[in-house]
Amino acid sequence: MGWVSAITAGQMAAATAATSVLAARQASAAGKYNQAVANRNAEVKEQEAQLIENQKELDLARFDKQFRQLQGQTKTRILFSGAELSGSGLRILRQNAEEAEIEKDIIEYNANINKSRKFEEANFARMQGQIARNQARSAEFGYYSQAGMSLLRGFGDA
Repeated sequence: MGWVSAITAGQMAAATAATSVLAARQASAAGKYNQAVANRNAEVKEQEAQLIENQKELDLARFDKQFRQLQGQTKTRILFSGAELSGSGLRILRQNAEEAEIEKDIIEYNANINKSRKFEEANFARMQGQIARNQARSAEFGYYSQAGMSLLRGFGDA
């Protein structure tokens, strides 16, 4: 009789069950890891959203500075031409101010759209992490079920 026949059905069942338990633990660890990676990706997307907000603030400050310079130059040109700051001169300054507000609104709108995209990407990453974790749990339970079935079959026959 060879060495293989010396292994009892119970020992084979125990070995199969042990392998299934190890596979279940591995599936659980992989799921936790994948979820952690997805959560980290979500945090990165949220940080990118904050960077967009910071960039918006810088862009608005730079725009305001440039606008003040433009208005100053416009006033200087109007006064240098000998005209007074009334009538056409005031209309030009007012029109510049109105256009500046529109431009600032566009800067804010674009930043808000980009921030919303980043937050949505963060939410999606978290969902992917949760799906990975749930898939791992499912695999884990399947392996534990296999272990139980192996033991039942192996020791049930004994």
